[in-house]
Amino acid sequence: MIQVMSAPTNSPAPKNAMASILKLIRGFELLVVVALILLMVVVVALATIELVVVLWAQVRTEPFPMIGLSELLSLFGYFMMVLIGLELLETIKNYLTENSLHVEIVVLVAIIAVARKVIILDMKELEPMTLLGISCLLISLSLGYWLLKHAHTRPHISADGKDPPAAKEH
Repeated sequence: MIQVMSAPTNSPAPKNAMASILKLIRGFELLVVVALILLMVVVVALATIELVVVLWAQVRTEPFPMIGLSELLSLFGYFMMVLIGLELLETIKNYLTENSLHVEIVVLVAIIAVARKVIILDMKELEPMTLLGISCLLISLSLGYWLLKHAHTRPHISADGKDPPAAKEH
């Protein structure tokens, strides 16, 4: 009969192994986040350069100071794309510095992305149900963002169950 000896569960060896694995995972996570930041910087820089090139090309065409409506909508789309990139960069930066993901920023990026889509859409070509869906999406995202922003400002009830006294205005 062979007896298998098992290590006690409270021994330091499994704790050290777990700590090593967690340290390895954290290092890998840090490497990925830094790579994402660098890639996002490149993407935002390229999008900004493309915006400048497109804007310069539009300004140089005849008639000189006039930009057509479709070109203007296209330029707004480029602006919004750069803003989306900057917001994503902010999200990744916050994850790196605070090791947490801010849902408010993610929802804000979604709002900007949908707003960008609305700006560049040709409304005459869309079906009414598509427009209704886009409007419901924007309203839902905006309401969610508002709720997230105001979730921390709600007055707390004191231990005795009464509402706290209102702040005095000066």
